[in-house]
Amino acid sequence: MIRKIIKIDEDKCTGCGLCADACHEGAIGMENGKAKLLRDDYCDGLGDCLPICPTEAISFEEREAAKYDEAAVQKSKLEKQDNKSTLSQWPVQIKLAPFNAPYFADANLLIAADCTAYAYGDFHNRLIKNRITLIGCPKLDEGDYSEKLTAIIKNNSIKSVVVVRMEVPCCGGIENAVKTALQNSGKLIPWEVVTISTDGQIFD
Repeated sequence: MIRKIIKIDEDKCTGCGLCADACHEGAIGMENGKAKLLRDDYCDGLGDCLPICPTEAISFEEREAAKYDEAAVQKSKLEKQDNKSTLSQWPVQIKLAPFNAPYFADANLLIAADCTAYAYGDFHNRLIKNRITLIGCPKLDEGDYSEKLTAIIKNNSIKSVVVVRMEVPCCGGIENAVKTALQNSGKLIPWEVVTISTDGQIFD
């Protein structure tokens, strides 16, 4: 059938992975450092991935494509929820991670308030997967994270940053620390903030 579906320009794609995270259906994946539409029948054509792309590498096109298969998408989601850890490095505490650790090279960085992993049930599959993870609590930990985060971002080839915080006001500290670190690093790096509600939902 002829229908609207996304198109990814590999020349513009930087491999940040933000579109793959934004695609709730799992239609987009990362292959050889580039985003790729893995299955036509997983793409609903709504384009949640378009606004998140920092290089405008994603657009719509009208072409012959398999019909969107919601049942197949839901089945795939259930199969992925296998409780396996997707954590790729250790330590995860911001204060304990060496700023020059080799795993920061070309990393997509996840900086999360530690309560978020307990509040959001699909934290590993949706947020940790394919990212280097750092956690902390701005209310309980002494000092400011911005100096350490600045050193990490400034001294490594970080590709993107995702900040995950709770909706509660005290979590603003971790978001502000990341903002300060990005500014102090002097680098222009794609970044976004994901906010988790106290009942375990992601705010749109």
